[in-house]
Amino acid sequence: MIYGNTDGIRKTILNELENIYEYKIPRESILTDELASIIVDISESINREISIAVDRKGNIVSVSIGDSNTVEISGIFYSENKLSGVRIIHTHLNGNPKLSNMDISALIKLKLDCIASIAVDYNDGGHIIDLGFCNIEDNTIKSVEIGPLSIEETLEFDFLGKINVVEDCLKNVCIEEKYSERAILVGIESEESIDELEELAKACNVQTLKKVLQVRSHIDSAYFVGKGKMIEIQMLVQTLNANVVIFDDELSASQVRNLEENIGVKVIDRTTLILEIFARRAKSSEAKLQVELAQLRYRLPRLIGLGAVLSRTGAGIGTRGPGEKKLEVDKRHIRERINDIKKELHKHKKNRNIQREKRIKRNIPQVSLVGYTNAGKSTLRNKLCDIATYKEASIKEKVFEADMLFATLDTTTRAIVLPDNRIITISDTVGFIRKLPHDLVEAFKSTLEEVINSDVLLHVIDVSSDSFFEELNVVNKVLEQLGADDKKIILVLNKIDKIEEDKLSEIRHELQNITENECIEISAAKNVNLDLLLYKISKSIPEKLCKKEFIIPYSHQEYVAYIYRNGKVLAEEYKNTGTYIEALVDEETYNKCKKFKM
Repeated sequence: MIYGNTDGIRKTILNELENIYEYKIPRESILTDELASIIVDISESINREISIAVDRKGNIVSVSIGDSNTVEISGIFYSENKLSGVRIIHTHLNGNPKLSNMDISALIKLKLDCIASIAVDYNDGGHIIDLGFCNIEDNTIKSVEIGPLSIEETLEFDFLGKINVVEDCLKNVCIEEKYSERAILVGIESEESIDELEELAKACNVQTLKKVLQVRSHIDSAYFVGKGKMIEIQMLVQTLNANVVIFDDELSASQVRNLEENIGVKVIDRTTLILEIFARRAKSSEAKLQVELAQLRYRLPRLIGLGAVLSRTGAGIGTRGPGEKKLEVDKRHIRERINDIKKELHKHKKNRNIQREKRIKRNIPQVSLVGYTNAGKSTLRNKLCDIATYKEASIKEKVFEADMLFATLDTTTRAIVLPDNRIITISDTVGFIRKLPHDLVEAFKSTLEEVINSDVLLHVIDVSSDSFFEELNVVNKVLEQLGADDKKIILVLNKIDKIEEDKLSEIRHELQNITENECIEISAAKNVNLDLLLYKISKSIPEKLCKKEFIIPYSHQEYVAYIYRNGKVLAEEYKNTGTYIEALVDEETYNKCKKFKM
């Protein structure tokens, strides 16, 4: 089987590549002169890189075709204390055998026995080869390059001796695996936006090496940034040894392809990064399904093939062909999976609706925390549950809280008791962010219905943020998109312990001019004004229960149990004529028990 991009390759070429599997390389050699000549000749004829994987026994385990700059490496497995047992031999079309950053990254991450690059179109003739091996330095795996070498020098190289030394080190040394990606960030909007992109990268364990900002009036259709800036980024990648470039805006499939071909490392956009964070943080089955749905919706229009040639399966002139091509198969599989996920999410939605209907039937008001990511919603939710715990909810675990973007993805609902003894539910929701991917909003809409059906929204805002008002507007726009902007909203100005009074006073004055919503200043982490917040919540929620007194005869004690189930008992006393109950009850409960009212 030939892996990679086989589209447009003649069958005779594919047959030649299939024949490579029949070759056997001596165990002590990296490759043979004959095999090197074959892959160089084929690579030159099709103008694409060729890669072969060879195991320790000298068997060819995979053959792949790439594009003019890169080639994929098919399934390689490894363990912590030894190498993968596979060496990769591939061609470089630019006449330079020097290993690229992507080659080095693959060598270290996959713990390859060796990676070898053979220059195609080398001016002096013959095969010029560069070798890369893993090396152990300061308890970390690094790379060592050997070359350029002639084919004769390569054949004489002590290959087995080298990998035996490396494996002995792996067995005897405690290796600190450092696979974190090293990124250059690129943006065209503002310093604030690219700084936030750095925080997103940090949340994904990506080290930021450099931030590049270009001011442009319009987007370049080929490279997003201008060609000159793209060349500058290419030089930075080589200089700083970066292995990924992250753009602050959404890229098209063609822009990603053009950038990767020219820069030589992986290129992703802000949306891909956010989706990756969500995929890592999702814990519940519903959240995982929602993230997968968003990823598939994002990926579907970005499947890359050889243009319209691969899409001729419809009707009309020029569309008759050999049948469904791989691109259509991939798209069909994605659409089928999307439909399956929607059905699963519909089941979760029905379960949540049943739970919501129970709360509505019991007249339990609902409050939801909304706000920008890392504004302190989860911390506030945990603190409120601590100081106003409902006895039946006290055993529930806290939601995860951390000083990072998107620490919380799963919507959780807990019951708390207000100062007036009413029970309410409080829901923590996923945070919002600039340029929140549309597919992600759509995927999480079912979860965010908790916001739509709430009686009161607590809009938590980080007052210590330099982008305070911009974050406020981002959340307001998302609430408007969800159709929840007409709800009763309390602006909760959080983290006042991290800001000076003068700046807080400026924010307070500015808010008076731009919003009519009630504001309260708190510090969730320091327990400042949380009692006042609970009081404001109780004043904002309309009273649906009325206080009533009953004397229930001892012969009808089932009504006492009924009031306990459907109301809030304030006092109970056993008297001569029966049980005295003072309780907050709704209209339905009162009507059923009114014959015992005092």
